[in-house]
Amino acid sequence: MSEHLSVLLQEAVEALVINRSGFYIDGTFGRGGHSREVLSRLDDDGRVLGVDKDPRAMATAHSMQAQDKRLLFYRGSFADFDAALAEQGVAEVDGILLDLGVSSPQLDEAERGFSFTRDGELDMRMDPESGESAADWLARVEESELVRVLKVYGEERFAKRIASAIVKAREETPITRTLQLAKLVAEANPAWEKHKHPATRAFQAIRIQVNNELGDLETALAKALDHLKPGGRLVVISFHSLEDRIVKQFMKKESRGQDVPAYIPLQESEVTRRLKLIGKAQKPGREEIDNNPRARSAVMRVAEKIH
Repeated sequence: MSEHLSVLLQEAVEALVINRSGFYIDGTFGRGGHSREVLSRLDDDGRVLGVDKDPRAMATAHSMQAQDKRLLFYRGSFADFDAALAEQGVAEVDGILLDLGVSSPQLDEAERGFSFTRDGELDMRMDPESGESAADWLARVEESELVRVLKVYGEERFAKRIASAIVKAREETPITRTLQLAKLVAEANPAWEKHKHPATRAFQAIRIQVNNELGDLETALAKALDHLKPGGRLVVISFHSLEDRIVKQFMKKESRGQDVPAYIPLQESEVTRRLKLIGKAQKPGREEIDNNPRARSAVMRVAEKIH
């Protein structure tokens, strides 16, 4: 099993931790990389609440908790972090970190179904114990909806060709294996991108659909404003343009304040801004990308709650 290298680790934690005695949420706990670094910067009164759907993440958290009681854990979507806070009797936190996307161990474990280069069951669920697998979804989805998902979530130019090929193939044989799907997509894709597997975009799109990743992100961002303390930080690391666009637009909107017609004059004190942007979008340096090629598409954005 491969090790998961936390992207922009030092930069993210540096931006996040503003209070050594604070309470922080690691909304995508994964293998605990960011949580470990946050804990290393907190005093005895500090706490980190890890949240993750993945049962492997829960096992890692339990192992860490045996060594450090400052770590708390909630198994579920980061969109439900308010329920996790309620369990702890906590209303507001000093910071929330979201490191989006799929982890290296998830990609590299063939049986999880995320990889288009390793054969395994076509699952793709972050939580394999709940929800609908990719295979089950592909078995029932209407062709028009499949086209939409491939086009919107995968930004796939050949969505119609690929969807048609999948629907035609499933009429003869159920699509239940990762390499089976990858081969179908590759054969239906007439223009392979250089240095990119032809099934990359389709697998991304189906994974996002199966896990409701963008919906969960939008929900979590909205809830963050209700649960961050004034001065609390929101740090989000995205790995593709769809995620980053949602984060960027959310932070920009909340830092600009309410939309009012141009003809209505407002004093600065009357503008309701809930966030202020901290620095510019940050990307990994050359050294980090060389050590971890999966970091190359990462973008980190940071905002601070005003009131």
